[in-house]
Amino acid sequence: MPEKVHFKFGDDTLTPSLKAQQSTSKQPPKPATTGLTNGVKRLRDGSSKAEVSRKEARTPKHADVRGPVKSGGSASNGPPLRAISNGISSKLMAGNRLGIHTSSAKSAKNGAQNALRPKGAGLDKFGDGKSNSSNLRSVAARLEKARESLPIWSKRLDIRYALRVNDILLINGETGSGKSTQVPQYLYKEPWCKREKVKVEVGGKSEEVFVGGMIAITQPRRVAAMTLAQRVAREMGSPLQKGATSGEVGYSVRFESVVPPGTKIKFVTEGMLLQEMLHDPNLRKYSAIIVDEIHERSVDVDLITGFLRTLLHSDKAGRGGVPLKVVVMSATLDLGGIEAFFAKPETIPRYNPGHNHGRVLLRHLKGYELGPGGPKDPRRISEDSFSSWEGFSDDQEDTAKSGSASASRTTAARGADRESDSDIEIDYDNWEDSDDEFEVGKKKNGVAVEYVKGREYEVELFYKATPQSDYMQSMLEQILHLHVQEPLPGDILAFLTGQDEIETLQAELQSQAEKLVKTVPKMKVMPLYGALSAQAQQDVFEKVKEPFTRKIVLATNIAETSVTVSGVRFVVDCGKSKVKQYRVRLGMESLLAKPISRVSAIQRMGRAGREAKGKCFRLYTEDDYLNLDQDELPEILRCDVVEAVLKMKARGIEDVLAFPLMDSPNIPQMEKALVQLHMMGALDDAGKLTDAGRKMAQYPLPAAYGRVLVAAAEISSDVLLDIIDVISCLTTDSEVFLQPKSEEDQETTEESRSDIHGPQGIAGRGGDIVTLLTTMQRFASEKTDRAEWCRKRLVSVRAMKMAMQIRKQLRQLCVQQKLLKELPPPDPLPIGPVTPERAEVLLKAFLKAFAIKTALLGPDGNYVTTQGRNAITIHPSSSLYGQKKFEAIMFLDHVFTAKSYAKKVSPVQANWIEEAFES
Repeated sequence: MPEKVHFKFGDDTLTPSLKAQQSTSKQPPKPATTGLTNGVKRLRDGSSKAEVSRKEARTPKHADVRGPVKSGGSASNGPPLRAISNGISSKLMAGNRLGIHTSSAKSAKNGAQNALRPKGAGLDKFGDGKSNSSNLRSVAARLEKARESLPIWSKRLDIRYALRVNDILLINGETGSGKSTQVPQYLYKEPWCKREKVKVEVGGKSEEVFVGGMIAITQPRRVAAMTLAQRVAREMGSPLQKGATSGEVGYSVRFESVVPPGTKIKFVTEGMLLQEMLHDPNLRKYSAIIVDEIHERSVDVDLITGFLRTLLHSDKAGRGGVPLKVVVMSATLDLGGIEAFFAKPETIPRYNPGHNHGRVLLRHLKGYELGPGGPKDPRRISEDSFSSWEGFSDDQEDTAKSGSASASRTTAARGADRESDSDIEIDYDNWEDSDDEFEVGKKKNGVAVEYVKGREYEVELFYKATPQSDYMQSMLEQILHLHVQEPLPGDILAFLTGQDEIETLQAELQSQAEKLVKTVPKMKVMPLYGALSAQAQQDVFEKVKEPFTRKIVLATNIAETSVTVSGVRFVVDCGKSKVKQYRVRLGMESLLAKPISRVSAIQRMGRAGREAKGKCFRLYTEDDYLNLDQDELPEILRCDVVEAVLKMKARGIEDVLAFPLMDSPNIPQMEKALVQLHMMGALDDAGKLTDAGRKMAQYPLPAAYGRVLVAAAEISSDVLLDIIDVISCLTTDSEVFLQPKSEEDQETTEESRSDIHGPQGIAGRGGDIVTLLTTMQRFASEKTDRAEWCRKRLVSVRAMKMAMQIRKQLRQLCVQQKLLKELPPPDPLPIGPVTPERAEVLLKAFLKAFAIKTALLGPDGNYVTTQGRNAITIHPSSSLYGQKKFEAIMFLDHVFTAKSYAKKVSPVQANWIEEAFES
């Protein structure tokens, strides 16, 4: 018989008022959960108590909280998505009375929870131009109590002390601990975080430069960087808005930067920090770099850690001898392997970087509840900082330990958490004066490690009894079942693989919402994926303002980490995510839905316990979970590394194969990237970076698009402006052209787009590249209603607005690099048709970078790639789909789903391709 599985996440952190509310609030009859199964009481990594016992682990001292047996058999796969199961439909129409909490009770509970919400959850709009210093200080004062309630508050002195005596600190801060918002605030007033003038050698001459004074915090996504910056600015009482004359908090994301004068804490995306490294390899602007969410292991974060490791172990002459502090933070990844990577090489002589993946045990996830404090205080104390690095291969003689066990702290240090800040500051700051005490806590390998317990509530975990052939159908049924059966408050967060699935399920849920009777809460279905606008993403994190309404968030893995989605009590996990996999032999990427890792599953489950007790429903079996990989394959091992190699070369790395990365791509993958860059003209015959390659690396664009800009500038300024218009459309977060939903819509759309395609049709005039150019120019020249212009042509207004912003930024960058003499006149400007001659010039400029992404028409009427001789088909989204065949095509993107597709396609001539290869 199936039963639920409980996860205990620090229930002792509930405030008395919340406990009272939970004990007195109305609870409806618990529904039968069809097709859900359990195991037994589990630890956070999903391993059972029995399994841990076999491994001679300590068992929890608190009582087993196994739930009652749930009735019901296996879940059927069900009918197609549109046909909702009869049981759910009948409940939607019958209007069962479920004992819903009243809106007043909801408000009371939400008010109590709001005081404890960590990070950027439910942020109010900030920077409206009306805020003044007194209002900002008032807001900061109100948030101070919430800051003090965070688990990381008790660790603030340990964190500060660790960085006074070490240059590197690793923080394993569990979800909800407050690490992303609080750590920079603990550090920005430290003695080492001051701007100072030093002398450095530049070109054989001594120069005085300023070093330090700012802390950078990297985030994997722009929404996290912006949202966290807003939260920290509120907590510090600092203005954060464009045009502010001063401020202590700022952020910088691609094509958008708000960094007021006097900024001390700056949130940046990983890509933006890499761009800064190209201009300033020594990072003289910063006193510390905080690398957050390192467990996601993007290519950019791997490059950042590689550069930081090199800088940390150098003589720091480029910084005038001033050390750079580095903090690495993660919620789920074991820090042992990272500790070995950053440790002083002489302390672990047998460690060779480049092979971390798969050799790191996530020991801290297993039995994290069994800390020395027992069930009343499971948080590890300062003396228990630890390392679990066991990442050495079997052919090495023995396993080295990185020596991370902390020395005993002084009595004053151990008791510091219990003293007031005013008492602590005097003694704490004087610790530096005592050589003996200063050495306490200083690590032989230079790396300090701190563990911070998260603040999560109990989460009940449910599995499916049998594998599901259609998880979309199961997802729909589960969401509707929860919405009908579970009382408010309690929003639902559902994890899907991509935008298409989210939009499909959103339409289905909204259709079902119209059938709800008055006794069932209303639905507010909100999507959350990377292609959404920043404002649309921000809206998801706000509390529901409508009465008697449940928010249902349909998200990709963007919602796994960093920022809390306010109000979520229920998580539904499909167990999959879309992953890009680069195929070196084919030279193309596959984008397929694949099973997530256990780490991701744990992260998703934890979203249900951020603000109160919750439930997580996994739409897969327990056996499926146990068969998942422990952690994700780093992106650098499964993607095209052309961008990474270019950034390494631009950073001055001559031998990219020897560059220290936590995980290094295989040699054929790196060699292929070097060949591609050489063909683009970014590298010369000796493998040195050319002037073109140096310019390419300075653009916040893919390497190929940077090469096209450089090629266009060599022709004329008019061609460069045309290329900027096209690239602006290509680099938006979403597609410019919306797809018709029926054949009738298709015909109507073709007619309305006639001014874009032209009277002769698109086929003979440059394909998708010329289509985008014409679209941008006509949009920019529209004098009346641009939104209406887009609606008639089924063009995305949001994509075009973003393209206009990118266009402005690229024009300014080209002026700065002297590719353009001056900025062109403002819009609207008169436009003319794209002549065949003009189209030819544009396409030849693109061939400078995309000659390897071309295909020739074969004798059988199918296209065959020039590189690899593989069959390829024009994607239905292309304007050339269904058109006559051409002797050759160029495609800017390709992806393998059901088969190999060419996207962003334009017709070219075979001799043009030969010329591009020879040039």
